[in-house]
Amino acid sequence: MKSSGRWFTIGLVSSWYSSNIGVLLLNKYLLSNYGFKYPIFLTMCHMTACSLLSYIAIVWMKMVPLQTIRSRVQFMKISALSLVFCTSVGVVIASGGEPSFHLFGFIMCVGATAARALKSVLQGILLSSEGEKLNSMNLLLYMAPIAVVFLLPATLLMEENVVGITLALARTDIKIIWYLLFNSTLAYFVNLTNFLVTKHTSALTLQVLGNAKGAVAVVVSILIFKNPVSVTGMFGYTLTVIGVILYSEAKKRSK
Repeated sequence: MKSSGRWFTIGLVSSWYSSNIGVLLLNKYLLSNYGFKYPIFLTMCHMTACSLLSYIAIVWMKMVPLQTIRSRVQFMKISALSLVFCTSVGVVIASGGEPSFHLFGFIMCVGATAARALKSVLQGILLSSEGEKLNSMNLLLYMAPIAVVFLLPATLLMEENVVGITLALARTDIKIIWYLLFNSTLAYFVNLTNFLVTKHTSALTLQVLGNAKGAVAVVVSILIFKNPVSVTGMFGYTLTVIGVILYSEAKKRSK
C-alpha cells in the first residue's frame, strides 16, 4: 500500500513536471520567438481555461462532488491565494526557463519565488485544514475566476487593445489561436497537478521540487532555443540541484 502511494506521488510529480515545462517552453516561444509580448493576457487566458475546464469537470462530468465555500474567511483565503498566484505567475511567465541574466529580472525572480512560496503555504492550508478543506479541483474552480477578476483590469491598463491585436494577428496567422488554446489547456493541468502535489507532499517539498523543475526547464530551453549560458549560471543551477539532493537525503533520514 505504501509502495503504491509512493508511485502515485511520483506519477503526480512527473505529470506536473512535464505539463509545467511544456507551458514554460510554449510561453517562451510565444513571448520571445513568436513576438506575442502580452504575458498578463496570456496568464488571463490560462485562468479562464482553468475556470471553464474545472466547471465542466465538476458540474457536468461530476468527476468530484461540488463543494461550497463555507465562510467569508475561507473566501478571503482563496482570494489571497488568487492574488499571490497572479503576482508570482505574471512575473515567472515572462522569465521562466530563461538562462540569460539581468539585474531587474533577477530581482523580479526573487520576488516571484517568495510569492510562489507563500502561494504553496496558502494552498496547503486550503487543501488540508479541518473545516475549510477543499479538494484540488474545487479549489481550482473557485481560485481561477477570482484570478481572472484580478488580471482583467491589469490587462486592460497595461496591455491596451490586446484582444484586438490578437484577433488581427489571427486573421494573418490562425496558428496563434491554436497556440493559445493548447497553452491554456495545458495550464489547467499544471495548476491541477500543482494542487495535487501539494496535497500529497507538503508546501516545502513543492518549493524544492519547483526549484528543481526550474533547472530542468532551463536545460530543456537551452537544448531547444540554443540560449548561451554563463559559468555563473551553470554554478547556480548546480547549487539548485545539490540543494534538492540534500533536501531529499534529509527527508529520508528524518523518516
